[in-house]
Amino acid sequence: RARSLSLIVRVQSPEGMKKILSTKRETAAAFLKKVAKEFGFNSNGFSVYLNRNKTGEILSQNKALSLLKIKHGDMLFLYPSGTPGSMGEVMDVASSSSSSSLPSSASSSSSSSSLSRSQSAPQILEDEIDQYLAKQDGKIYRNRDPQLCRHGPMGKCVHCVPLEPFDEDYLNHLDPPVKHMSFHAYIRKLTGGADKGKFVALENISCKIRSGCEGHPPWPEGICTKCQPSAITLNRQKYRHVDNIMFENHTIADRFLDFWRKTGNQRMGYLYGRYTEHKDIPLGIRAEVAAIYEPPQIGTQNSLELLDDPRAAAVEEIAAKLGLRKVGWIFTDLLSEDTRIGTVRYTRNKDTYFLSAEECITAGDFQNRHPNPCRLSPDGHFGSKFVTVVATGGPDNQVHFEGYQVSNQCMALVRDECLLPCRDAPELGYAKESTTEQYVPDVFYKDKDKFGNDITHLARPLPVEYLIIDIPTTFPKDPVYTFSSTQRFPIENRDVLGETQDFHSLATYLSQSSSASFLDVVSDFHLLLFLVTNEVLPLGDSMGLLLDAVKTSNEELAQTWRKSEQWATIEQLCSTVGGQPAGSHDYGAMSGPSLPPSSSAMWSCQHCTFMNQPGTELCEMCSLPRS
Repeated sequence: RARSLSLIVRVQSPEGMKKILSTKRETAAAFLKKVAKEFGFNSNGFSVYLNRNKTGEILSQNKALSLLKIKHGDMLFLYPSGTPGSMGEVMDVASSSSSSSLPSSASSSSSSSSLSRSQSAPQILEDEIDQYLAKQDGKIYRNRDPQLCRHGPMGKCVHCVPLEPFDEDYLNHLDPPVKHMSFHAYIRKLTGGADKGKFVALENISCKIRSGCEGHPPWPEGICTKCQPSAITLNRQKYRHVDNIMFENHTIADRFLDFWRKTGNQRMGYLYGRYTEHKDIPLGIRAEVAAIYEPPQIGTQNSLELLDDPRAAAVEEIAAKLGLRKVGWIFTDLLSEDTRIGTVRYTRNKDTYFLSAEECITAGDFQNRHPNPCRLSPDGHFGSKFVTVVATGGPDNQVHFEGYQVSNQCMALVRDECLLPCRDAPELGYAKESTTEQYVPDVFYKDKDKFGNDITHLARPLPVEYLIIDIPTTFPKDPVYTFSSTQRFPIENRDVLGETQDFHSLATYLSQSSSASFLDVVSDFHLLLFLVTNEVLPLGDSMGLLLDAVKTSNEELAQTWRKSEQWATIEQLCSTVGGQPAGSHDYGAMSGPSLPPSSSAMWSCQHCTFMNQPGTELCEMCSLPRS
């Protein structure tokens, strides 16, 4: 009879399952005390339920287990108090009704993978474009094939069922073929299947010795398998974080190239824009470029040296208020071939290199400075959306813009200082050897011999083709203008050309824009930067209203800011420097042509902005008249 009264109850918790020995007559309060003792909880640190969905809670009361309909062999479910999310949903993958897409927030219908991560790591604020794409279906829908489909209009078969965004056959048959799936398609591939990506974790590669190993002396006296970083075999990355780069209009690129056209020296700049959806590729991301900022630098015909930029923080602040961010960097590698017809040499191709090792290391450093927030990574970030654009000669000897990124493996090698360029071969890198100061893991890459066999080589030296990912760079058929000014305010840090940002150039710019609306006049990235950072009258905090007007293209806001004391002071300074009476700029009204500046000073052509020598009436570049 005692045997018939005894029973074993299974209790499942996030830490595992345990069996509790009890009797039918035992009260619920006594049974919960046994559970607390077995799992190491205090009396109120947990709750026990009859069902996995947290219904039918067993309260601490004097009712017998038999009255609660608990029988021998039953399974109960324990949840610690204050735990975010329901562990029952983590354990019961089949009960999750979410699709393979990443959820936007942890909820009862979220996938199990996001819930299990939310308990071990804080929520990561991803970029807006990532949050948007995570909510999209992403599948590639196909129409009914009239020849192969044998079903009705409401049916589906293998010839018309929607494809997954990572389908390689579909990507290879696009025109042109897509070699790399988008990053969000790669995530869908990882989080697909029966487990819904429960055990997926995008871990960043580390090339450093793990700290905290106390079983031996530190390097170089000792190392073990626990703290030793794994060897790296370089592979072609199957995905890319950005699938397309688009300049809003040709003016942005032309103004950047003007420096090389006038000096023959190379130039570098930062790309400011935004990330948007690229609809030509499933779940793709496009980097749209709205402006180029040129930092202080020293350029020659074959080298570039970046200098410290005291205005870097101000540029970031202005861009953020305009709804822009730093999306990449651009540099020129141009060598003139025939100045009469304007052709350039075709130097970067499959027989030489596309990116040199030094440029790959620089791109990797930039990408490490701008990581991509990612909830699937234990570190909170994975890879980067920062792009590299090269202005160089194409097969037709015209200027082409080529876009690239370096792989996450290259980012890790650069971050941990394991990669060096070769002095005599720009297409080759070199993996450092271990020294007493630094342990460097072995780096390998695979190649094919003349018989077609895979051969593994040590990356000393290393072809940089294994590190780069190409990205199409385009210009739209219908130009877009975030900054709508038709006149050209001088670009920053071009003093070597005689193009300076001062109140004299501002007065000239305003006199040329007298017939335009005030919003169009101030809608110039370089002008806004000058107004904030000039040493005579830095506006700084008082620019908020004007930046909002430019961001939203609101003429009323711009006119409101125009009536402020700051703009009146600027007009007074311009009239003093430029010799015009204060308040003579009548924006938005039709007025006669402005008087030409003094013939004893260099003047800027209104048509092509070329700086001409004093005493001339025709532009030396375009041969158009001065006025």
